[in-house]
Amino acid sequence: MFEINKVGWLEKDIPEIGPLDALMRPVAVAVCSSDTHMSHGGSGPAFNVILGHEAIGEVVRVGELVKNFKPGDICVVPCCTPDWGERDLQMRDSNNAHGGGMMRSFKFLTQKDGVFAEFFSVNNADSNLVLKPDNVSIDDALMTTDMMSTGFYGAEQANIQIGDTVVVFGIGPVGLMAIAGARSLGAGKIIAIGTRPNCAELAREYGANHIVSYKEGDVVEQITAIAGGKVDSAIIAGGNASTMLQALSIVKSNGVVSNINYFDASETFTIPTFMWGLGMSDISIKGGFCPGGGYRIERLLNMISNDRVHPGKLLNYKYEGFEKIPDAFKAMDEKPRDLIKSGVYINWD
Repeated sequence: MFEINKVGWLEKDIPEIGPLDALMRPVAVAVCSSDTHMSHGGSGPAFNVILGHEAIGEVVRVGELVKNFKPGDICVVPCCTPDWGERDLQMRDSNNAHGGGMMRSFKFLTQKDGVFAEFFSVNNADSNLVLKPDNVSIDDALMTTDMMSTGFYGAEQANIQIGDTVVVFGIGPVGLMAIAGARSLGAGKIIAIGTRPNCAELAREYGANHIVSYKEGDVVEQITAIAGGKVDSAIIAGGNASTMLQALSIVKSNGVVSNINYFDASETFTIPTFMWGLGMSDISIKGGFCPGGGYRIERLLNMISNDRVHPGKLLNYKYEGFEKIPDAFKAMDEKPRDLIKSGVYINWD
């Protein structure tokens, strides 16, 4: 990203690494909507930034204090790589995504260059990298880095109890993983909001019982008819600021609205007080960024290894070769009707 609305190849020096870090080269990368969102100024101005934060990488070199990894290792790279010595991460019940400040553990794009490069660096390698298990495919492993971690976090934030009725707004990659996460946590009825046919099909496979389309009438009316009233929790994985009002209007008292959607900086929430019970509804509104680090990715990989879920099915636009990254980026930016997620596979031989 040279500047807002201008992307292309950029020559930069190979990143320097510290004693705790690793220098990597990508073997597979995926493009995220937040990469394209950023390129259009959704996070504000940025200049000469290498994009990308979803990668499987090969270790090229490690710092002198790295103990667990060596050159040649194929590793899963979380999108969120905390500096584990930060005091914020020692606080009780804190989300490690916010070590050093809000979302400061999301270092790719915001504090350093991303993974769409011949070389990229990972801080605190021993705590942030995970060896890719032999019995986990590249596709499945690549989707743990952000899509699965974020979608599942939406379900975790929603405080889902066994048998709950849950609504998921959006059936893009993150919404699909929120559906899978809600089912894994024991939701009884899952209602998903979306219109794309292949996404709807995959939503059902991941656990959705009902698909609601805004093209077929008022979304809130459709949800309450299916649920027989209000629902226990709502997960926002797509939409805009008005989606928050829809979510608030369908959630029961003592329920949760869990947001994992990346809103545009230009949007504003305006919530009528009656929708929140004049402030007395005991509806919790949570917005969060997925936790990072190797331990979380290990747990997600364990679910895949034991055949609980296969997030690699999200990748339906696949490209071969480093030079194809712009094609994958363009697909994610333009979003053809059948797109779910685009990825690039790189062989450096």
